[in-house]
Amino acid sequence: MPPIGPAALLAAARDRDPGRPLVTHYDDSTGERVELSATTLDNWVAKTANLLQDEFDVGPGSTVAVALPVHWQTAAVLLGIWSCGAAVLDTAAEDDGGLTGADVVLASQDRLAALEEEDGDAERLGLSLHPLGAGMVGYAGPARDFALEVRTSGDRFVPYAPPEAGAPGLIAGGLELSLGGLVETALELAGRLGIGPDDRVLVDAQVAAEAGPVAWLLAPLAAGASIVLCRYPIAERLPERAAAERVTATLGRNVDGVRELGRTAEEE
Repeated sequence: MPPIGPAALLAAARDRDPGRPLVTHYDDSTGERVELSATTLDNWVAKTANLLQDEFDVGPGSTVAVALPVHWQTAAVLLGIWSCGAAVLDTAAEDDGGLTGADVVLASQDRLAALEEEDGDAERLGLSLHPLGAGMVGYAGPARDFALEVRTSGDRFVPYAPPEAGAPGLIAGGLELSLGGLVETALELAGRLGIGPDDRVLVDAQVAAEAGPVAWLLAPLAAGASIVLCRYPIAERLPERAAAERVTATLGRNVDGVRELGRTAEEE
């Protein structure tokens, strides 16, 4: 059964060059750097998808709310949801009614307390976002710990029910895209921004959060490019980082000597 939607983009990246760094994540507030090859990201995605399918019955027709920052673990969560054939609800989850329609909620630990005050029957998974994937510390609420749960999940994912390209894939405010529509939109955006297969794109996490997952995750993936995510970036460090990571383009940041996606030569 060939993968459908965003899962197909990840499979293509893995098959094309399994050892290539696909997502590199920096957090300048903690000093962490995490690098995932296509194979490693694929493994995290498979484990996430198996956890959601086996423990929470996530599949076609399910809706999973994601209350997470732009992060390497968020990339795995999003692709895991789409691998199940489910829809991602990308919303201000703390707002009244923000979780309406969600079957499962995945949230960072610092947002769990607020989300637990919301009504609804959605089951909750909390993420510590620890750089090494460790579990939550100091949490005693009802949410299950993603890091502890995902460790025992399988490394190969096969959906119980085959996803369909026309099934809902993303619900974000007034925007709704099917699984197939996510790929089409990502390909169109990659072409419009000028992202190519040899690109290594430095992405500002704050800008990425505003732009949404099609822009920061799926467009580079659709183009065959790799991503360098920068959370709380220190501007003075970016030129050296861009050189060390062989960055060829940026999204949401201007770095001397590196082209900025979405801007013409005259604008630069």
